[in-house]
Amino acid sequence: MKVQEELFIKIPTFNGLIQKIKVVLKKDSGHTKKHFSEILISLHLPKTGGISFLACIEQHFEDSLLKDYYSLPKKTPENIRKYLRKKTSLHSSLSNAKKNFNGIGCIHGHFLPLKYLLLASKRSLKFVTWMRNPVERLVSHYFYWKSNFEPNSSPGLQSKMIKEEWSLKRFCLGPEVRNIYTQYLWGFPLEYFDFIGITEFYEEDLQYFGKHFLNTSLEVQKLNVGNEGNGGYKIDPSFRKEIETFHAKDMELYQRALEMRQKRI
Repeated sequence: MKVQEELFIKIPTFNGLIQKIKVVLKKDSGHTKKHFSEILISLHLPKTGGISFLACIEQHFEDSLLKDYYSLPKKTPENIRKYLRKKTSLHSSLSNAKKNFNGIGCIHGHFLPLKYLLLASKRSLKFVTWMRNPVERLVSHYFYWKSNFEPNSSPGLQSKMIKEEWSLKRFCLGPEVRNIYTQYLWGFPLEYFDFIGITEFYEEDLQYFGKHFLNTSLEVQKLNVGNEGNGGYKIDPSFRKEIETFHAKDMELYQRALEMRQKRI
């Protein structure tokens, strides 16, 4: 991905950090860059097929794959967690811009892609992710958390959901996971992605990705799949509309991703 300097200036930030970002870019721009191999930055958005995709790229990259599933302490309150996730991503972006990541061909996991954006001043990067209809993703997320709860290791929000016996409606229309795509893509426009696969077209898009980004044919893996079946979850139309309205920002992102897919096929 080609990232111009002026793009970095538009990154939302906290007081005191934006000047540091400008300094990093100005300092690097005056040096002749060493040639580095390209790194694939693979964002795993929850319940979009990321585990299945990971299995595919693990076979391809083997030891050159770096998994980034860092999470904040379990007991961190959700409102504080969102703030800290942004803050730590900004700090990590600054430190990652100084690293070489030698021997790494792909970084995959749950992270804000902003975390690796400044690395583009030193390395050639390709940003990729997968998206799913936000309604289907939310319902899948809910039932996955209900059936896969580990008291000692599950996220704090999942523990809260189980303890308080949230209904599907409470989960889908609560503030905690509202517009989850938008939360992850803070400071990272959708157009920065070089590839966005659509989970509803998983096999077709996986083959496109393998051919155009890895120059190979990938074997389809289907892991951690829910029980919704091929037709998706059966949701009352009025409730579906309510979810779509509440998560309007994510619905817009998903629609744009579909449009981007249509242009490339």
